[in-house]
Parts: sequence; C-alpha cells; structure tokens
Amino acid sequence: MSEVAILGAGAWGIALAIQAARAGRRVELWARDPVRAAELRSRREGLRLPGCRLPDPVAVLDVLPARADIVLLAVPVQFIRTVLTRLPPAAGTLVACCKGMEAGTLRFPLEVVAECQPRAAAAVLSGPNFAHEIARGLPAAAVVAASDATLREQVSAALSTPSFRLYGSADPLGAQIGGAAKNVIAIAAGVVSGAQLGENARAALVTRGLAELARLAQALGARAETVMGLSCLGDLLLTCTGERSRNFSLGAALGRGERLAEILAGRTTVAEGVATAPALLARAAGTDLPICRAVAQLLASELTVEGAVAALLGRPRRDE
Repeated sequence: MSEVAILGAGAWGIALAIQAARAGRRVELWARDPVRAAELRSRREGLRLPGCRLPDPVAVLDVLPARADIVLLAVPVQFIRTVLTRLPPAAGTLVACCKGMEAGTLRFPLEVVAECQPRAAAAVLSGPNFAHEIARGLPAAAVVAASDATLREQVSAALSTPSFRLYGSADPLGAQIGGAAKNVIAIAAGVVSGAQLGENARAALVTRGLAELARLAQALGARAETVMGLSCLGDLLLTCTGERSRNFSLGAALGRGERLAEILAGRTTVAEGVATAPALLARAAGTDLPICRAVAQLLASELTVEGAVAALLGRPRRDE
C-alpha cells in the first residue's frame, strides 16, 4: 500500500507525484491509458513537463490502486465520477485536486465524491499553483480545505515541504467555488488580452471578477473571508495573468477571433471554464454574475467579443 496515490497522469498529476515524493512519501501514480503508463515508466518524464523527472521511487500504474492513505484526484472534473465509481469503498482519504463543476449535475468535486463514495473522508487541495512550478520545486502555497481539522492536518503533513506551504481552511465549499469561478473570469481576462483591449481593461475586469466571485460565494453559502484567500483571490490572480493558464489562453484565442471548436480541437488539455460558465449560472440562478454570463454567451456563440464588451460596459452606473 502506498502512502499517497495520485489518480491522473496529466501535468498536474505528475507535479503532485513529484511533490509527494519530495515530501518523503511512497507514491503511486495512475495513468488511465496503459500506453501512457508504459511511456511514463520508461521516460520518467511527462511530455507537458519537460525536464521534470519522476523520482525513481514513484510507481506508475495502469490499474487503479486498491488502497492508499491519501488518494489525490487529479483528473478533470468531468471525468471524476467515472474514476470514483471504479474505486473500492475504502480506497483512502480522498482529496479533490481538480477545479470546476460537473456539467449536467452542477455539482462541485466534493459533492460528486459524497455521492459516489459516501463513507470516504474527503478534502480539497486548491490554490494558485501552476504544475510546472510545483514540479520544479519553486516556492508556492495552497489550501487544504475540509470541515475536519484532523483531516486537514493529515493531508497537509503528507504533502508539505519547505517550498510548498499548505494552509488549512474549514470552508471546502468556498475553496471549490473559487477554483471553479476563477477559470471563467480567466477566460474573460484572456479575451481582453487577445482582443488587445489594454491593461486598464484587464485590471478592471479582474477586480470586478473578484466582486462577482464574492457575490457567488455568499449566494451559495460559503464564508466571506475565503474569497480573499489563496483558493479564491490568489488563484484568480495567477490564472488571469498569463498564457500558461489554459483558460486564459483559450480566452486570448477567442479574443483574436478564433472559433471555440477549432481552439478545442487543437488542444489535448482541458479548459474547465468552458463547462463551468453555464453551470455556475444555473447553480446560482438569480445572482448578479455579468462576467460569467458574458463568457457563457460568448462560448455559446450568442455574443461576439464586441457584444460582450458592450454588454459589460453598458450596465447601469452605480456605486462600487
């Protein structure tokens, strides 16, 4: 039995495997595709993280591990249910390391966990973390969110190193809201960049995006203070400021006039904000979410970039 199992061998899963090994844990990394698993066993390096080698003690599997002390769910949200239904009931403490909402059910990751693995202890790992920087051991911080303080400490102790500082949070819902909503705001920030609307416009959009995130958190029952933490404000700042962000880069391509279908067809990674934008609107119906609404309409080809800008700037004047 491993101490830490990571389910999902994309860039984030590999980075987490490297971090867990760096923290001195026995690690198993599961890849859904047996061909990819064999390649990782041979190369010890992921194609999306060149130069970041898997430590030799990390075992790469093509079958799901039966049991681990901590199981990190590093698959995209839209695939988390499939993986959870294949896990045995006592697989270990489950930690959702994905961000977004399940299309159709409108559930956050821990809600899917509770439905598929109702007896499992569960937590969220979230924050402003690019996989390539975590893999390289650059300084970073994140949040482990769970209602149980002992559980938070268990996960934090298993993954913490001097370069990766983990804070606890008793608001897992707030952490999940931040992780989901920031992807939608990042698409909008990317559109501003790709359309060359200027840095003033992007700063204004990110600031108003934070206000929108706060309204969303309040509407869904999260704690107000969580919005100003790493899992919300911190993640928002990181995701809205560069092409390394999958959601920002997708928005930038939209802003340059590229079609969504063509953008997605040319990618092997998942931009969770695409599915999350309409899901957030449905989950928080009645909440004032103009940026999320504009992004959802843009993705659905119901608005042009110019129309989205006009809709946001044409809203009635009011106090901040």
